[in-house]
Amino acid sequence: MKDKNDNIIYVGKAVSLKNRVRQYFRKNNKTARIERMVSLIDHFEYIVTDNEQEALILECNLIKKNKPKFNVLLKDDKSYPYIKVELQDDYPSIYTTRRVLNDGAKYFGPYANPGSAKEMVAFIKDRFKIRQCKNYKSRKRVCLNYHIGRCLGPCVNKVSKEEYRKQIDQIMLILERKNRCSKKRITKRNGSGFK
Repeated sequence: MKDKNDNIIYVGKAVSLKNRVRQYFRKNNKTARIERMVSLIDHFEYIVTDNEQEALILECNLIKKNKPKFNVLLKDDKSYPYIKVELQDDYPSIYTTRRVLNDGAKYFGPYANPGSAKEMVAFIKDRFKIRQCKNYKSRKRVCLNYHIGRCLGPCVNKVSKEEYRKQIDQIMLILERKNRCSKKRITKRNGSGFK
């Protein structure tokens, strides 16, 4: 919901938009806060999502980003998982995390279902021979993953940085395409658009 100056004053989600909006304009049992909000509404913008999980994530992100004055802040502080690619490392690793930092890494997500983020990482580690050990710089010998063909052995210089990076580039293409598809689904929008 936006006011006459195009400021977002409330963000909400609904399975049936018609029923949800009608609720706000009924005469009975409105709190003073809701009455004030309704008096300020000038127009609506909406985004269609594919499912309720996407709607929940989008609502949460829009509230955090825009801080509309009539939204109650979400108190659960639930964070969703991301897939992190440690680009700042010579031999990047890939794993799930719930913390997005300004550390030079690339983050993909958020994933509404933690299981799907873990499945994606497992799929990547199954298809690509990237390192899986955390303290690879201190190793003197290759790990078991190298012996069973699941790692290229960066810990003992069995692969060049350039060759290893080619794999990471392919993985990033997969993750970017998946991320772009998710964003397209989430941001199907009405004619006026949504910023």
